[in-house]
Amino acid sequence: MAPEISNVSMLFLIIFVLIPVSLSYVYSLNLAGSITWSSFRGAAQLFLIGYLLTFLFELPPLIGIPIMLSVMITVAGFHAAKKGRGISGVLLLIFGILVTVELTVLSMWLGFDMIEFTPEQVIPMSGMVIGNSMVAIGLALERMKSEFNENHNRLLAALSLGATPKEATQPIIKRIVRAAMIPNVDGLKTIGLVQLPGMMTGLILAGVSPHIAIRYQIVISLSIFVAVSVSAMLVTVFTYRKFFNQNLQLKRVNDNGSV
Repeated sequence: MAPEISNVSMLFLIIFVLIPVSLSYVYSLNLAGSITWSSFRGAAQLFLIGYLLTFLFELPPLIGIPIMLSVMITVAGFHAAKKGRGISGVLLLIFGILVTVELTVLSMWLGFDMIEFTPEQVIPMSGMVIGNSMVAIGLALERMKSEFNENHNRLLAALSLGATPKEATQPIIKRIVRAAMIPNVDGLKTIGLVQLPGMMTGLILAGVSPHIAIRYQIVISLSIFVAVSVSAMLVTVFTYRKFFNQNLQLKRVNDNGSV
């Protein structure tokens, strides 16, 4: 079992914050304020979520789990939607994708007896799936705006030669989905060799056998990979149409990111 970290020991973590703050001043990065605020905000959020989870864990699973998953999906949806600002209907689309992915993965976990329907297991694992899906969706939306802006003239040329919007944007869609998937593909290649993943490390520190911890890590790693891939594909396939008007004419991506 891992020893309990005292409050005094936690205070010494400020040293870890002072190092990047000092580097920011030395190299004039103007990030000192952001680093300090992000560090303290992140710590405060984790302490608050600790109290919230303690409360939710004491509730019946059919009450505590839906409440926390709703909060996670709502926050993730609004955060990812910032990357797609200016694209009509993107928020509802993101919510739909996150809900679909989470329910699908959760159904597989429960259907094949990988986990039990308890807040202690469902909430942490679902949080990793939702969080990584959020990042993938945000990257896909951001990359999509950039690709359509940079390839505007090429797309116009393809359309003028008789290509449909789907045919003209096919290379762009492939690049966007590929870019969203590559980090997870590379992560799977080096998992366990370059680093011990977070879930596996946490279980080992909690005293769980490494063999059992590895099984859980495989489940969550492959679940995240599937969730990220599906999320990136769905948001790309359903969003590229927003860059064309009702007459199938290509729109221009403005400097503020709106379409």
